[in-house]
Amino acid sequence: MSDVKRLPPAEKRELELGFLRLTDSAPLIMAQELGYYEKYGLDIQLHEEVSWANLRDKLVAGVLDAAQMLAPLPIATTLGVGGIRADVITGLSLSLNGNAITVSQALAGPLAELGGNPLNGARATAAALAQYLRQTGNQITLASAHTFSCHTLQLRQWLRAGGIDPDRDVRIIILPPQQMVDSLARGIIDGFCVGEPWNTMAVQYGIGVVQATGYEIWNNSVEKVLGVTESWHQNHPASHLRLRLALMEACTWLSHPFNREQTVSVLADPAYLDLPEEVLRPSITGQFAFSKGGTPQDMPHFHVFGRFQAGFPWRSDGIHMAQHIGESLGKHFSDDEIKSLVQRTMRTDLYREAARHLDIASPNQDYKPLNRHAEAWEIEPGIELGPDLMLTP
Repeated sequence: MSDVKRLPPAEKRELELGFLRLTDSAPLIMAQELGYYEKYGLDIQLHEEVSWANLRDKLVAGVLDAAQMLAPLPIATTLGVGGIRADVITGLSLSLNGNAITVSQALAGPLAELGGNPLNGARATAAALAQYLRQTGNQITLASAHTFSCHTLQLRQWLRAGGIDPDRDVRIIILPPQQMVDSLARGIIDGFCVGEPWNTMAVQYGIGVVQATGYEIWNNSVEKVLGVTESWHQNHPASHLRLRLALMEACTWLSHPFNREQTVSVLADPAYLDLPEEVLRPSITGQFAFSKGGTPQDMPHFHVFGRFQAGFPWRSDGIHMAQHIGESLGKHFSDDEIKSLVQRTMRTDLYREAARHLDIASPNQDYKPLNRHAEAWEIEPGIELGPDLMLTP
């Protein structure tokens, strides 16, 4: 591990760090609880934000020094879409996977009758929804956490796998994550794609049934990243390095299954997520149930924090996300435009800098193939990556 005495001195020790009330905020919270911030000479104040848009705005305005962000959001913010423009970068991914698609009990029943058993896979549930829409002519409303998010990307992929046009056949709206369950219970929406623990809460309260996990739609997709503005990084490179090192150590700690129960207990604390342990445990421990009373399924990679080079900000993932952003806007970006944008925002050099200090291996290349591997594989000797298959039409 890093010799702290050899690091350049922090330009700023007291940092304001934003996060949302989600189980994959674990790296930010456990770094506090385990003393990693203190180890690297930082005094961190964690701030729970109500929505991704609110968090982004505070980061850009300088109220926050750094933030947990949706993986596509640095790209979208640098583009200036979504109402605000600033150069935002990431030198560290915080987690892979973590999302699921849940529908109301009222909709889950008819889907099950049409063969949409979630245990038969995401394609089966998407096909059942397509058949339901054709037979009934009903218009349904689905919610996602942000327009430019892997939630929206995965939701659209799932719909297309069933032959559903996400722009014509359904209505997709945006809601903050912690409003999803209440909106489903009140009938405002018919389903949602969101991160944990909100799918599990809907299941345990008998409000919804999970139809697919994000892992089924895109194996080991990047989910959350550490975001800072480019100007903040230029003014505080040593503080940024120390922050990345602390979070990378937390992610390594989280990669060990025997640490997950302690994580559940910490996250449940009123100072952090303030939610029941039984709601947090399924996704954190990888024993995930699709329906109330259903047998938990063994999903050890529901959240990935340290394995499979989870922290590396692959520019190939950035290209995929940038294409999704263009699709959401109805715009076509040239290959050169996308490559330039991704190189500015996905800072693989910053990850490698931190990895050297921690004496851990990192990839020599910035791009990897997508949708080719059903099992874990090595992109370079000693560099193991996870399955990367995608659900396609």
